[in-house]
Amino acid sequence: MTASIAPRDVEQLKLDSDVAFPLVFEPVSLPSSNQRVLGRPHPKDTVTPLALQPLMVEGVQPTLESAISTIRDLQAKEGLFTKKLALHGTLLFRGLPIHSASDFSKFSYAFGYSPHEIIGIVVDRPLLAPNIAPANEAPKEVLIYNHNESPQVPHAPEYIFFYCHSAPTKGGETPISSSLELLQRAKEEMPEFIDILAEKGILSKVTYKVEQQYAGGSTLKQAFGKDIVDGDNKATRKRKVEEQIKRYGRGEHTTWKWTDDDETLTLTHHLPVIRTHPHTNLPTLFTGLAAYYKNFVDDSSPNSSRRNITKQLYGNGTPIPEEYLKRLADITDKIRVLHKWEQSDVLVYDNVISQHGRQPWEGKQEDRVILASLWDGDAVPGQYEGSQGDWVQVVQASA
Repeated sequence: MTASIAPRDVEQLKLDSDVAFPLVFEPVSLPSSNQRVLGRPHPKDTVTPLALQPLMVEGVQPTLESAISTIRDLQAKEGLFTKKLALHGTLLFRGLPIHSASDFSKFSYAFGYSPHEIIGIVVDRPLLAPNIAPANEAPKEVLIYNHNESPQVPHAPEYIFFYCHSAPTKGGETPISSSLELLQRAKEEMPEFIDILAEKGILSKVTYKVEQQYAGGSTLKQAFGKDIVDGDNKATRKRKVEEQIKRYGRGEHTTWKWTDDDETLTLTHHLPVIRTHPHTNLPTLFTGLAAYYKNFVDDSSPNSSRRNITKQLYGNGTPIPEEYLKRLADITDKIRVLHKWEQSDVLVYDNVISQHGRQPWEGKQEDRVILASLWDGDAVPGQYEGSQGDWVQVVQASA
């Protein structure tokens, strides 16, 4: 029999308004395999994910419209869900009538965030509804270990929404872990590593090709092809790709190199790994280094042959010792939970402080259908006090 964890710090979330059937969101407990009490620096007894489900009001079943109205009004009034995300890292909405990409899109837009654009995306995400795409199309056997979304680019989304359209019988869980807690534990266990990361940051090197390099990965056009059209010659395509990269406006801290007769692009960003949350100012280890180890560096990984496609180095270009990467993964193993999906579940992540991933699953590839939606908040992460230089600034790309 599994134990449950009661979210003690949250009362019912409701709104006194004129909507036809105002919704009440009630926090619920989950099995300990799916919900845990967060460690420092989170406040005592803070759980992740905070699980919320709607209650019937006056015997009326919740509707998508009433959920959207309530969320929109609560957000407009006091930014309630944004505050809860900054505290818990991840919210779970369970029991809502969300049945399609279109429903999911309407629900996601209710929070009032701005759609996010990734320049240099590394996975293929075809659009299914406004700001809705598949979470990841990699084969079901592939482990996608815990990471913050898009740590390889200068500006990542502040918020990520995942919706379960269908769940496999065994496996396919989505991990949840805290980047705040990861940094705290890493500082205690290997302070010298954190000091180096703060001082030097990382160089993120990603190689893109005209053709897809692996199942689920993006092509050069998918990563930078906002303005590329069929019929563009090679010189025009190259110019348009470079125009997209320049939208970050980071000067010497973003560089690129063309090879293979302009069929291959290697893009390098000098990035801060330690950032501060825009609302709490708490430092967070915003990274995919543990995933980099699990997915590419560890010789036992089936993806180790792809390690040259993505490289993570110290900011001065020297290799990061494998022992540090392994210890980050070991810490992550201890502080994560694996969310077991139910149909129509929605997970909402504060991407600055909460990491996600994907477990392999048994059965067919199409047994697991998870959609994603990426969003910008009202501010970007700030500069960590231990990092100095122009390269530590997190920027939004120009329009």
